[in-house]
Amino acid sequence: MLALIGRARSEYPRQFWLVFWGMLISSVGGSMIWPFLMVYVSGRLRLPMTAAASLMTLSAISGLVASFIAGPIVDRLGRKWVMVISLVMNAAGYAFMSHADTLLVFAILMIVNGIFNPLYRIGVDAMVADMIPHEKRPDAYSLTRMANNIGVAVGPAVGGFMAAISYSIAFYIAAAGLLVYGALITFFAIETMPAHSEHHHTERLGGYGAILRDTPFIGFVASFTFVTMAAAMVWILLAVYTKQNFGVPESQYGFIPTTNALMVIFFQFAVTLVTKRFSPLPMIALGAFFYTVATAGIVLGQGFWGFWLCMVILTVGEMIMQPTASTYVAGLAPADKRGRYMGLFGLTWNVSMGIGPLFGGILSDNLGPVAIWYGGAVFGAISVLGFLLLAWRGRRPALQPSLEPPVSAV
Repeated sequence: MLALIGRARSEYPRQFWLVFWGMLISSVGGSMIWPFLMVYVSGRLRLPMTAAASLMTLSAISGLVASFIAGPIVDRLGRKWVMVISLVMNAAGYAFMSHADTLLVFAILMIVNGIFNPLYRIGVDAMVADMIPHEKRPDAYSLTRMANNIGVAVGPAVGGFMAAISYSIAFYIAAAGLLVYGALITFFAIETMPAHSEHHHTERLGGYGAILRDTPFIGFVASFTFVTMAAAMVWILLAVYTKQNFGVPESQYGFIPTTNALMVIFFQFAVTLVTKRFSPLPMIALGAFFYTVATAGIVLGQGFWGFWLCMVILTVGEMIMQPTASTYVAGLAPADKRGRYMGLFGLTWNVSMGIGPLFGGILSDNLGPVAIWYGGAVFGAISVLGFLLLAWRGRRPALQPSLEPPVSAV
């Protein structure tokens, strides 16, 4: 892994590495919280799973609205300060969450989180596309995922033990990581938005009109949403499911997301070297198939190692699908609409977080906990069929190189 990073170091501008290390710092803190957030909320407020999952729906709905606004903002005002505002506001949300003790306060904080989260995600995806030429983007997105997952490898394992002592400390560390990353961007990053992206103020629907008429892209977003719903059910509900039904404590469960992160750290770059040789849509369909198998496999899990194996299978799908999908979207997007394309692509996570965990909670409360995973497997299967249909139609090139030279962020 270190050899791969060393070899890539001279190929990418210094600002890319600023983003790389900043993501690592912030993800260490943030990943101490998110795997256990539903456990924390349901335990603190004594809520059934459907009620606790509804908080994620509030966050997702607000994120859905924010993503539509964030795309034009990133395309018109730039990437840098949008990222900084997002990081600072999410840090504040974590700090206040450690003191929240009513459903109303949690709901407000989750809405704030939903509003500001998309700003960072869209900003950083557009910034990477600005800095890196199209032929190197698969490796660049793999490296940013590697940075995020190095943090995730450390965070849940430490956070699981810390949660047993004090959730408040974990919340404050998460806030500190985001603030440090925000400071790095503030003082050391430059704006990367191409100069010709500063127009389109008069476009209809905020510039989304032409994108919404791009039916292959919209079909891709719809298919990606289904597989992400299955993933959201695993990431949000599995910790609660394993603790309530099989007695797996947070201190042990933390090693399950840590396994995901370690696999990405050590194998993502090698997997991408293979997958980038093939057409992206079949590769994305293959990744979605692994997600489907993993989600269905949870039905058979009876203890820690069964659930751990399902995470291993899911992670294989993640390594195949995620960088390929980001590269695919970046290649489709014109330079002056990258923020909006990334914004619509980012909606998949917001929609999935709003529907997946809530749907899983309803299935659990009405049909039984194991029904969550049958529902997730159905979502995954629909996505596989959708990607295969798009690949079969073959209505547009897999990648369309951007016409402008990359921004030098040195």
